[in-house]
Amino acid sequence: MLRLIRNILALVLLAVVLLAGVLAYNTLTNPSRQIAVTAIPRITVDEDAVSKRLAVAIQLQTIAEVANPDANADAFRGILAHIEGSYPAFTAALKREVVADYSLLYTWQGSDPNAKPIALLAHQDVVPVAPGTEGDWEVPPFGGIIKDGFIWGRGSWDDKGNLFAIVEAAEQLAKQGFKPKRTIYFAFGADEEISGKRGATAMAALLQSRGVKLDFILDEGLFIAVGIIPGVDPPVAAIGIAEKGYVTLDIGATATPGHSSLPPKETAIGQVSKALVRLEKKPFPAEVKGVMRETLETVAPHMDLLNRVAISNLWLLEPLVRKQLEKTPSTESTIRTTTAPTIFNAGNKENVLPGKADATVNFRLLPGDTEESVLDHVRSAIANSKIKVVPKPGNTNPPPVSRTDSESYRTLNTTIREVFPDVLVAPGLMVAATDSRNYLNVTDTIYRFTPVRATNEDVKRFHGTNERLSISNYADMIRFYRRLLENTAQ
Repeated sequence: MLRLIRNILALVLLAVVLLAGVLAYNTLTNPSRQIAVTAIPRITVDEDAVSKRLAVAIQLQTIAEVANPDANADAFRGILAHIEGSYPAFTAALKREVVADYSLLYTWQGSDPNAKPIALLAHQDVVPVAPGTEGDWEVPPFGGIIKDGFIWGRGSWDDKGNLFAIVEAAEQLAKQGFKPKRTIYFAFGADEEISGKRGATAMAALLQSRGVKLDFILDEGLFIAVGIIPGVDPPVAAIGIAEKGYVTLDIGATATPGHSSLPPKETAIGQVSKALVRLEKKPFPAEVKGVMRETLETVAPHMDLLNRVAISNLWLLEPLVRKQLEKTPSTESTIRTTTAPTIFNAGNKENVLPGKADATVNFRLLPGDTEESVLDHVRSAIANSKIKVVPKPGNTNPPPVSRTDSESYRTLNTTIREVFPDVLVAPGLMVAATDSRNYLNVTDTIYRFTPVRATNEDVKRFHGTNERLSISNYADMIRFYRRLLENTAQ
């Protein structure tokens, strides 16, 4: 018996040693995926002049409204006038078209008709300031104030910073007589914050009607994360190769209205409330797969030892990694389709039972999920045939995932490392929606990246109070777009 126990212990010890060896081997032989690039000299940027031009754009309150396409029309026309008046070389070199009243489509004609064109996207519109928070701003939100090394105001980051950095870069090149070999489109939508269904959709349809097929699109998106990814010291520039889908459902129930002194066993509010609780208690499954898995595997060789071991051995340790990612909403959203009840409507008097209750639930879909799979999940989770589940118009499935082994991705990767030599580059998943999803009829390759360094503190300002963009960040954005145009259009 003693000999048997010794043999079992020996086998267990051997298994542990072998497992440790496999973990160590996978960790030590996991090579860096960063491409070797030589940093380029920093292009001179007149920071004072470019900051002032962006500040003028911020002062224009370009807020789009769903119900009124002509809301703030003067502000949108002001953007066009600002571009025309402040960027003469850009205006002279490119053909301009106004689409759907306020969206701007510029064409920089290439010399090679056989070269597939590209498009750089940005949007003019901004989100409104939350009512009641105006006094929380250090400066007036639409003041376009420059102070303490920052350009302050709504839209400085999202997305006028991108838009005017693109125009500044093109202005520099046009002044120097740059002529692209491939055609470049600049598409500046006017309603991205309310879905882009007027501007981006119309511009994409216009390009399609002309037989245009784009090599790739670059839109706003992920950024250079500084101190955000646990276990990684260098900044990480995440290129969004995918974007979540957007599905909203109305969930409703009816009941017999009556006096609150005689409530039935089942009320409309009670039915919808139970349905929402069931949905929250049965979330979509979380899995470390697809884009997020590629993200982690790309940065793994540059992580601290513990995280490097875990990510290099997802075949075994994926459940532990998944539990860590589930701890915060920002990381959990990258590994599951999310469920968010956002609106509840019922009743109009405290002593009257309403005959109807409705809730609105918003879902952000991982690639692979669809509106149909969301409907199936919701009906199964609610498990109540009395509850009506109705999709809202305008829902969109996730766009296709763009490849990382393409020449266009490599060029984007190279450009980032040329301009930002201290960063790691990795593919990533965009959890919010962008205008780019409206261009699937003219390309199947879409990247989403904003060349801005940002910390957790900066991210809080996005769509929030005290939005701002550092002047040094803005100058680097211009350098990035200039280099991208040089790398892709020659």
